[in-house]
Amino acid sequence: MIGYYVHHQGSGHLHRATVLAQSLDEPVTGLSSLPKPEGWAGEWVRLERDDAWAEEAGDTADGFLHWAPLGEPGLRSRMAAISTWIGETAPSLVVSDVSVEVALLARLHGVPVVSVVLPGDRGDRAHRLGRAASSALVAFWPEEAEGMVRGVDEPLHCVGAVSRFPVQDQPVRRTSARRVVVLGGRGGGGLTDAELEVARAQTPGWQWEVLGGADGPWLADPFPSICEADVVVTHAGQNAIAEVAAARRPAIVVPADRPHDEQHSTARVLAGESWPALVEFGFPAAGWAERLERAARLDGSGWERWCDGHAPERFAALVAGLVAEPVAR
Repeated sequence: MIGYYVHHQGSGHLHRATVLAQSLDEPVTGLSSLPKPEGWAGEWVRLERDDAWAEEAGDTADGFLHWAPLGEPGLRSRMAAISTWIGETAPSLVVSDVSVEVALLARLHGVPVVSVVLPGDRGDRAHRLGRAASSALVAFWPEEAEGMVRGVDEPLHCVGAVSRFPVQDQPVRRTSARRVVVLGGRGGGGLTDAELEVARAQTPGWQWEVLGGADGPWLADPFPSICEADVVVTHAGQNAIAEVAAARRPAIVVPADRPHDEQHSTARVLAGESWPALVEFGFPAAGWAERLERAARLDGSGWERWCDGHAPERFAALVAGLVAEPVAR
């Protein structure tokens, strides 16, 4: 049995966990305050939120913890639920995507941990402690994408990006209208309606479709829209970039503000390498017609190096190797 902890912020952790769990040979139990997603084959332990009344972390044990507010009933409940599950099932391994505190809890129960490393500045005490407690560290970007993370000295297993949709080896036949698809994230902080109206006004020859974000529709399957776009305008979240890469579409990337400089770190890598993306640090108020034309001329096949469709297999091999190691029962 393997446990997979899924952080509730945004949708990328859940999408990634669903794909990766399907690639593993052992049964996988999801551990999350999110509801069980469609397509999840194993058990699902629904945890209480750990911010029932706490609005900030409070005492972080001198920076060795990220979120462990004193007296928070939801935190107490969820940690007790995970401990109970570990005691009853004796899992072979727990994947933490992502929580330093859950990684520490599993390790203190004598369970090996695979911790997911996110982009950005991860050199603080809590991140270092979580990595020290982990048997392996996995990152979902290609090895050649140097600079995605700072403050990490330990070896990383960079398996490439994970998309919940299959990679498109052949270009998708698009409609005659020139199309822009805008991807918004659940974490907020994306392009506003006012900003998009500015861009639309400058590009009368383009058809715009907004997916996600605060006001756009959330589609169960946004992939056809992404594949049919001439250009995708997106934030720099790992899930969004992975899906654009799987669709092999040129992109304009506008990173949103996130803790630990997460999206800006990804955007800097995309700006500095020969990826099929234009990067804008902040919304540009002018030049959208020329910007879309430049982006549309980029060769989307260059995303193959970012997302080749085999990251789940590499992840499964990593986990299988750790599970195969003898552990006293």
